[in-house]
Amino acid sequence: MSYPVTYYCPCCGAVHELEREGYLADKSVTPYPLSGWNYVDPDEPFEDAAGIDGVRIVCGDGELLLSGDDLPAGADAPDEGCGEPFYLSFVRFEDGVEIEPEPEGDRVTIGLGTHGPRGPDEPGGPAGPHDD
Repeated sequence: MSYPVTYYCPCCGAVHELEREGYLADKSVTPYPLSGWNYVDPDEPFEDAAGIDGVRIVCGDGELLLSGDDLPAGADAPDEGCGEPFYLSFVRFEDGVEIEPEPEGDRVTIGLGTHGPRGPDEPGGPAGPHDD
């Protein structure tokens, strides 16, 4: 038996509905795919399908439950949705242990090196109001 389950678009707040089986193992809804997760469109089989780790939903594809003026104050979803994809990711297990997603992209390290921040009174900084 399936049940309607709603998900908010993280970009604009529009509400989408998916028919889901009785047991849900949702991990997150994000505006980006999790690294290493495999996604399918909502019209493809995804419940208990081998190798499927989530659903890629495009905001505005299909019928929206709430959008535009129907949303609570502060939400700004257009009547047709924003058109941006978002990702419903399922919990994944390997050998009985939950897998945590690895962050995507390059890592940035701030504050390394021997020099501290330069301010207006440091050599090479801009002249302050009392410099002569």
